[in-house]
Amino acid sequence: MKNSPSRHSRPPLARMLRLHEELMAGRHPNCRSMAREFEVAGKTIQRDFDFMRDQLGLPIEYVPDQFGYRYTEEVSAFPSIQVSEGEMVALFVAQKAMNQYRGTPFEKPLATAFRKLTEGLKDHVSFEASDWESFYSFRSAGAPVSDLAQFETLGRCLRESIEVKFLYRKLRSTGAEERRVEPYHLACVENQWYLFGHDLARDGVRTFVLGRMEKVEASGRKFRRPEDFSPARLLAGSFGVFSGDKPRRIRMWFDSFASQLVRERQWHPSQQVREAKGGIEVEMTLTSLPEVHRWILSWGEHARVIEPVELKKMVRESLDKALAGYRRD
Repeated sequence: MKNSPSRHSRPPLARMLRLHEELMAGRHPNCRSMAREFEVAGKTIQRDFDFMRDQLGLPIEYVPDQFGYRYTEEVSAFPSIQVSEGEMVALFVAQKAMNQYRGTPFEKPLATAFRKLTEGLKDHVSFEASDWESFYSFRSAGAPVSDLAQFETLGRCLRESIEVKFLYRKLRSTGAEERRVEPYHLACVENQWYLFGHDLARDGVRTFVLGRMEKVEASGRKFRRPEDFSPARLLAGSFGVFSGDKPRRIRMWFDSFASQLVRERQWHPSQQVREAKGGIEVEMTLTSLPEVHRWILSWGEHARVIEPVELKKMVRESLDKALAGYRRD
């Protein structure tokens, strides 16, 4: 029976450590027997032996009359793998970053990949997340509720270029409406998942929040994804995920309290920060205003729009409505 890679096979380092044990014991391991043990192809084991000899400098040779390999000189130990503290922190960060993929098809393969990485290091380093949690922590507010079946359907339709249909509830709508969409791309932005696709009824690319989608189904109709579709280009002028057509210069002033907080982060690739009287001035080039409008409001009295006039008007109207609500209390 032809060998094929098993989803339960050991990672490369773990295999090489096992080969090292066999070589140290003088048992002349060969590609066929070890491939059978690891449930991988014989060529995979051959590459492991080659790597151990050529990259790790181990004195390995093939012995024809034994039909296997041996060490030609004494080997005290398998070459140690140097892992820096920074790399250990990176492993910890990677493990914690997986939390945002809970409830999606990525959760299980990511967990498996991380397990393989750390298992391969187990003879050289001890990695336990609990050892680091007293020094580093991660917290994310507003994590979305994921629908695994929905995510899997969208993922399959993306890969196979199949049209999808679903009910969608717009932000200010009281009911859901049916949409038929050719899905182009899924993106996770600020812990929220979005679908970008061609809305057939509206004849244009639209953005959908997965949390507002219901009864997602594959229609069965195939389509051709545009070769020139680029998520990066689509989002280049957005402050988050929503973009428009016309680039606009956005200028905002932040007082001395907010200035340091604003300087500490890259809010948009186009941003420019200049010193100004009583604070700083921030300039960006965006194609859509709603998301930067909400961002400006979050700074309260510490920020003010300089231009464009349309954005200044949007902020003023929102503040007037908020103040009117408090006056009614």
